[in-house]
Amino acid sequence: MAGLIAMDDQRLRQLLEAVQGGQTSVGEALSELSEPAGPILPFANLDHGRAQRTGIPEVIFCLGKTAGQVVQIVGQILKHEGRVLATRASAEIARAVLDEFPAGRYDELARTITVDGGPGAEPAGRPSGLPAQGSGVPYIVVATGGTSDIPVAEEARLTLDFLGDRTLRAYDVGVAGIHRLLSRQELLRGAGVVIAVAGMEGALASVVAGLVDCPVVAVPTSIGYGASFGGLAALLSMLNSCAPGVSVVNIDNGFGAAVVAHQILKVRGGERA
Repeated sequence: MAGLIAMDDQRLRQLLEAVQGGQTSVGEALSELSEPAGPILPFANLDHGRAQRTGIPEVIFCLGKTAGQVVQIVGQILKHEGRVLATRASAEIARAVLDEFPAGRYDELARTITVDGGPGAEPAGRPSGLPAQGSGVPYIVVATGGTSDIPVAEEARLTLDFLGDRTLRAYDVGVAGIHRLLSRQELLRGAGVVIAVAGMEGALASVVAGLVDCPVVAVPTSIGYGASFGGLAALLSMLNSCAPGVSVVNIDNGFGAAVVAHQILKVRGGERA
């Protein structure tokens, strides 16, 4: 219908269910569907149709933005999409967002904010954990070389949670104690995708890719001593992996790795369920 705004499937479903349940009138729903996407903020031009086009909604990258800017962007996205994820959020930005939207959740380790809202809104994600055998739910393993890599891994895991994917952690299984990784082989081999997060020399991705028959998304982290050059050494190691089936995202880019893993799992159609 001409003039209707772009709205992601989840938000549209929420609106229709609210009409069906009597919480929203037909007129109110039509008004929400027909209203403009909202004023173009002087500092942001929001893309409310991104989820429909790409399957991934617009996510707020908080670095470089003021707390006030993030609050306004969150409000606009919530109004039209019903839920929002923000990454790389400082504690100051998180306080400002949660003051305005108390239903939000801030993960200090991953530096992510998730806010759900609107009639009939469902939680942004699902609890982590290995699905019961025969449950029909595929999963993504997020693995780290060391404990210091966990903040980047948690950014990836919480992004996947927001996107509705099932995840399982395999943290601190780096090659310095290879038995730790080998003890998780059954878990790894059952995954639809593995995200390997590692700093230092970044060897984890190559070793994992030699153990599994699924795609491996490698995330170099900036963790390491001086000659690691802020993650450049791990990045180059992962790019030069001798094991096939490894794709590499940028240094510390847990969010980007999660999007790649989500898209791979969607294309595979849950064949590992």
